[in-house]
Amino acid sequence: MYIYPDNLKARATLWLWQLKDIGIIGVCALLSILALTQAGFFVPIVFTAVYAFLTIRFEDTSILDFIRYACAFFFVGQQFFEWRYTG
Repeated sequence: MYIYPDNLKARATLWLWQLKDIGIIGVCALLSILALTQAGFFVPIVFTAVYAFLTIRFEDTSILDFIRYACAFFFVGQQFFEWRYTG
């Protein structure tokens, strides 16, 4: 008997991140370290650390997902309300 997580529909995760996020964090960390050692510019490493923090997943939701949903609800998506009287 084999037990599969979520019937093979779950995204691949490693530790607290999805594999896509770990790849992005790894590439950004390498570029940030290169910028820090060659130019003494530390801002990219701060952005990498903030991205790594925002993409931590708990129960299949991250802080970055919540911010995206909130921006879509409040700023991007159209709110449509229809009022009518049914007497």
